[in-house]
Amino acid sequence: MKVKLLTTISFLTYQLSISQTEKLLHGKVLSNNYPIKKVEVINKTAKTSTTTDYLGEFSILVKAKDSLLFFSKDYFFTRLKITPEDIAKNNLIVNMIIRPEELDEVVVTSIKLNPFKISQQDLDDIKLTKDALSLQKYTGVYNGTITNGADFGRMGTGLINLFKKDKDKELKKKTEQTVFKKLVTASIPSTFFTKDLKLPPEEVELFLDFCDADPKSKNLLENNNVLTTMDFLYAKNEMFKKIKMEPKN
Repeated sequence: MKVKLLTTISFLTYQLSISQTEKLLHGKVLSNNYPIKKVEVINKTAKTSTTTDYLGEFSILVKAKDSLLFFSKDYFFTRLKITPEDIAKNNLIVNMIIRPEELDEVVVTSIKLNPFKISQQDLDDIKLTKDALSLQKYTGVYNGTITNGADFGRMGTGLINLFKKDKDKELKKKTEQTVFKKLVTASIPSTFFTKDLKLPPEEVELFLDFCDADPKSKNLLENNNVLTTMDFLYAKNEMFKKIKMEPKN
């Protein structure tokens, strides 16, 4: 009886030590039995990450019940919870499903340009205009034009360019916002917002607009990293909830 009790205690102690001590877990990421390189392997629990090599293999420190995330832009997001059995086997095989290729909308238009023709009469009219300007310059004879008058054509062009610059700035700003949302949509699964951040589905779009208003979101476009993006979303979620709880005047 004592022997059985000691055996049971030893087994439980072993299991507990495995669950509380980090172990170096080896694994391989595949898709249709082919290895996938440069997959981001993230230990969400320990906030550490690594990437797969050209053979699809990786090594990362884990404990039992740690949550591992596998991300590659060409494959669907994968999440696994580590078990004591995974640690004991030390040969984790992860299968990822490739995303269907998305084609951007392309609009093809056919533009026909009419040939530009100039007649002899047009050339004569141009010469006549030049001669009239020369006559006013050297004889002082008024030909109906205003010397040094305002060039309304040039002024109009300037105004058009001014409005165009404002429109280009607005378009650039909207493009940056669209790029940020595309980045989050491509790198973060939709379940992350409802399960991890506990956001109602109808508030996800509003939350993304709230995040996009933060200038720090632009840094994510320059340094695209899933772990960094998740940390940013976690921090913004706390602020978002506080604002929602503030009493309205």
